[in-house]
Amino acid sequence: MQSIIPFFMFEGKAEEAMNFYISLFPNSGITDIKRYGKNEAGPEGTVMKAKFTLNGTDYMCIDSPAKHAFGFTPSLSLFVNCDDEQAIDNLYRNLSEGGSVMMPLGAYPFAKKFCWVSDRFGVSWQLSLA
Repeated sequence: MQSIIPFFMFEGKAEEAMNFYISLFPNSGITDIKRYGKNEAGPEGTVMKAKFTLNGTDYMCIDSPAKHAFGFTPSLSLFVNCDDEQAIDNLYRNLSEGGSVMMPLGAYPFAKKFCWVSDRFGVSWQLSLA
């Protein structure tokens, strides 16, 4: 069976984003990173291709050397089931800092505590405490 891995395209912020995300979730880390070298398609030292895990789930990312008229959209988000209030409060605080809040942290009919945020890199996150 082929694996399916979420893939993020950044413009010069891939390594910063990976390090930020792995600092927030247990069992996380960068598993492989290849960088652009001198006279290659992207700026030297930026991420050509990287693999990382967040709490055991695999992801990939790049720093795109091409400029695009699009970024991330909240129509696709990462959904995180939080084990306790401290976890959801911490993730909410860290992920929303420098980003935006689409649904504030609070009680909703479908969850004891929930929020939907876009982080400073533009990635959308739904956090839920059932």
